[in-house]
Amino acid sequence: MPEGPPPVDWQGEPLDCGACRFRPRRDSGRCGLGWSCAHDRYARRIERFFVLNPDMADDCLGHSYFETRMSAARHASVFRLTRLLGDEDPAVRGMAVLRLPVAQAERLMKDPDRQVRIAVAYRLAPDRLLPLVQDREGAVRLVVARRAEPGMLPVMIADPDPEVRELVATRIAVDWLHRFRADPDPLVRRAAALRRPALFLRDPDIRVRHAVAEEAGPELLCALLDDPEPLIRETAAARLAQP
Repeated sequence: MPEGPPPVDWQGEPLDCGACRFRPRRDSGRCGLGWSCAHDRYARRIERFFVLNPDMADDCLGHSYFETRMSAARHASVFRLTRLLGDEDPAVRGMAVLRLPVAQAERLMKDPDRQVRIAVAYRLAPDRLLPLVQDREGAVRLVVARRAEPGMLPVMIADPDPEVRELVATRIAVDWLHRFRADPDPLVRRAAALRRPALFLRDPDIRVRHAVAEEAGPELLCALLDDPEPLIRETAAARLAQP
């Protein structure tokens, strides 16, 4: 059943099934204009073609259109993918990284495109991520902070991206949490406070002290009964009243 935009090739020209080398597959229902075509511009129809014709993926790795090369790479033999690490399009390189052995993926650790480096960060073993700790893109470092061995995380405590530091605070060994007391972002301090409430009892931000009230033991909760914020006092009192 046809769907999506009109079927045209990647340059906007009409498609001609009669001149296509995959024409015999149309009779068996594995391709057709408007729903399954390796030469279409519409990504969903390209992907459907390779789902129905995975045996044709290897033959399409050199296609002119990057969407076709990327979809073909998803289904092609892994032994054919090494050359795609040098493809001009980052989406194609990223797909090759996700499918090739880790030793091959590691070659693109310094790829100019961040999406490729993100793919590399997902593929590498946690103990091999140290070179990406200093990546210029926060999105790459966020993946590193999520996957790295906990022992590697102290080098990320001062990361310039608060989202990265917040994630580090949720995973780092508790002995390092005191380093977050001076963090300029209250959400980072809140993440640390949820794990070591005593360090943040007098934090200037209500969100951080509320985290203390949510996680602290009785002694700290008593100290919060005189907090200047009613919400903190009420939370501490409610928790103290619990059996």
